[in-house]
Amino acid sequence: MSCTSHDWKGYFLGELPDEERRPAEEHLGSCPDCREELERLRLTRAALETLEDEPIPQRIAFVSDRVFEPRWWQRSPQWAMLAAGVLALAILVHAFAYRPVQAGPGVDLAAVQTRIESEVARRVAASEQRQQAVLREAVAAVEKKSEFDRRVDQVKMEKTLEYLQKGHGSDGAGEQRAGGAR
Repeated sequence: MSCTSHDWKGYFLGELPDEERRPAEEHLGSCPDCREELERLRLTRAALETLEDEPIPQRIAFVSDRVFEPRWWQRSPQWAMLAAGVLALAILVHAFAYRPVQAGPGVDLAAVQTRIESEVARRVAASEQRQQAVLREAVAAVEKKSEFDRRVDQVKMEKTLEYLQKGHGSDGAGEQRAGGAR
C-alpha cells in the first residue's frame, strides 16, 4: 500500500472508520515517513492549543465601507499647508511678543542657608521629641505588662504552694515521714 492512500489528518482527528483505520495503523508501524507526518500533526495541535482564544470580531469592514475613505484633512494637501502656515505665524508672533522677566534684586544666599538650617534643626528637634514620647509610652507599656505577668506568676505560685501543702500536710510531717522511711 502506498503512503498517499491513507488520510493521516482524518486518522489523527479520529474521523476514519474502523475498516480504514486498521490498515492505516499497520502501515504506520512500517513507514517512518508516515510516522513523521503524524508527529508533525501532533506538534501542530500542541502549538495551536497553547494559543489563547480570541473573541470573534463583531463586524468586518469591507472595501466599500466609508471606513477606508480618507478623512477631511487627508483629502487635500491645502489643509496641511494652511495648518503649517498658522503654526509658523504663531511661532513668529510669540518670538516678537515675548518679553523675558526682568531679574529681581540679588538673593542673599547666606540668609537663605541660615533659614534652611534653622528650619531643619526645628524639625529634627520636634521629631526627636515625638520619638522620645513614643519610646516612653512603649517602656511604660512593657513595664505594665511585666508587672501584670509577675503578679500572675505570683498568684500561680501561691496556688501551687497551697496545693502542695494540702497534699503533703501543712506542718511538714509528710516530708519527715517520707524521709524517715528511707
